[in-house]
Amino acid sequence: MDSETPRHAENLVAPRLAKLDRLRDIGIDPFPHNFERTHTSAGALSEFEEGKEDSPVCSVAGRLVRFNRMGKSAFVHIQDGAGRIQLYLQKNVLGEEQFKRFLDLFDIGDFLGASGTLFRTRTGEVTVRVESLHMLSKSLRPLPEKFHGLSDHETRYRQRYLDLIAGSEVRRTFRMRTVIISEIRRILDGRGYLEVETPILQPLYGGGSARPFVTHYNVLGRDFYLRIADELYLKRLIIGGFDKVYEISKDFRNEGIDRTHSPELTMLECYEAYVDYEEIMRLTESIVAQVATKIYGTPVVDTEAWRLDFTPPWRRISFSDAIRHQTGLDIDDYPDAAGIAEAAAQFGVIVDPDLGRGKVLDSLLEKLVNPLVEEPTFIVDYPVETSPLAKRRVDDERYAARFEAMAAGIKFANAFSELNDPLDQRKRFEEQAQARAAGDEEAQVLDEDFLLAMEHGMPPTGGLGIGIDRLTMLLTGHRNIREVILFPQLRTKN
Repeated sequence: MDSETPRHAENLVAPRLAKLDRLRDIGIDPFPHNFERTHTSAGALSEFEEGKEDSPVCSVAGRLVRFNRMGKSAFVHIQDGAGRIQLYLQKNVLGEEQFKRFLDLFDIGDFLGASGTLFRTRTGEVTVRVESLHMLSKSLRPLPEKFHGLSDHETRYRQRYLDLIAGSEVRRTFRMRTVIISEIRRILDGRGYLEVETPILQPLYGGGSARPFVTHYNVLGRDFYLRIADELYLKRLIIGGFDKVYEISKDFRNEGIDRTHSPELTMLECYEAYVDYEEIMRLTESIVAQVATKIYGTPVVDTEAWRLDFTPPWRRISFSDAIRHQTGLDIDDYPDAAGIAEAAAQFGVIVDPDLGRGKVLDSLLEKLVNPLVEEPTFIVDYPVETSPLAKRRVDDERYAARFEAMAAGIKFANAFSELNDPLDQRKRFEEQAQARAAGDEEAQVLDEDFLLAMEHGMPPTGGLGIGIDRLTMLLTGHRNIREVILFPQLRTKN
């Protein structure tokens, strides 16, 4: 299917087009409107097991994926959303005309419907003894030659439907992703959180450190931005009187693509009034442990990629200790950007000090510490320069009451005690503006409307962001984010 020349594609399609015409010539609609299916493949198998030696009557439907002719009969397999089931076709049951029609005009990849009774073959496989057969959709292209597992990643991501047809494990991953999201909703709803929706198109982006995608709003005559985060809008709702809110949303960040980054990402953000980041840490542990238990029956995720025990409490280490253990550097000895940038360069971490001390510290953690974190871990108490929306620690104002959660070298959550002092917030925004002027394109922008809301009073609040894509990677054992996004963004094919 990949890299087909026009001539090759024509050779593949032409025989099937001819069969399509023959079906129509004999009065058979190759694309009927419906089929009265009584059972899925799994449902039919289950009913037979319950009925034991009875012969339940059923009608099943699915894609033809395997065909084996044996003289005047044939064994075939069809695949639907629930799995596969075998069909037994006999010339003396279907009649010569219908049996010949199947042999001549049906192909691997076609959708068909079959009605008949269930029985068990001598090899022990539950099978439908087909009494009537119907074409439901004629496939004009054959399935890939390596149908039982596509190995070409480019084909798998660009033509995800082929990947789903070929791989039961692929389908299982995306079913698990749905369970993850549903379970998170169930947990938060049960805790009294209100699910809300905030704007995707925003007149000013904020709530994260990222470059935005820009679009133009014709009626208003101005540029708008695809959101990079929900944070500043969800905090407005806390200010407005909702005590607990959350949103599971699509965010967009105009950044590179690698194994843990996608420009289009799914995020959970939740905010709760009157709690701090310690309570949010407990919430994070609880959510992930409960979701893992929902999938596996235990908080322990044991896959080919890793074994992770999400049972609370998780390991904790401070930002400064994490840097010190890996590099020997005491970041308190480097209070200015130039000093820490020079020290970081000794470890191959090169950052322009004009971008600010926080940018250098973030890079040290990102490149030297995060990849080595294996067990579920909270890295806590970030330098204030790295955390423009977080409250300072009570006991040391150089550090923010913030944590990030990591496992298997993957950062999947970020949270803090939310800054609710509008004067301090304005100062932090202004410092970010200086970093932006120095060339940091990911620095936060000053949002006067958000500051206006804060000036009306915001209660103490704890906030949490969990990357759904990365959490799904951890819970399904995938090392590449594209494996857990149905339609990942890809570079244009040459």
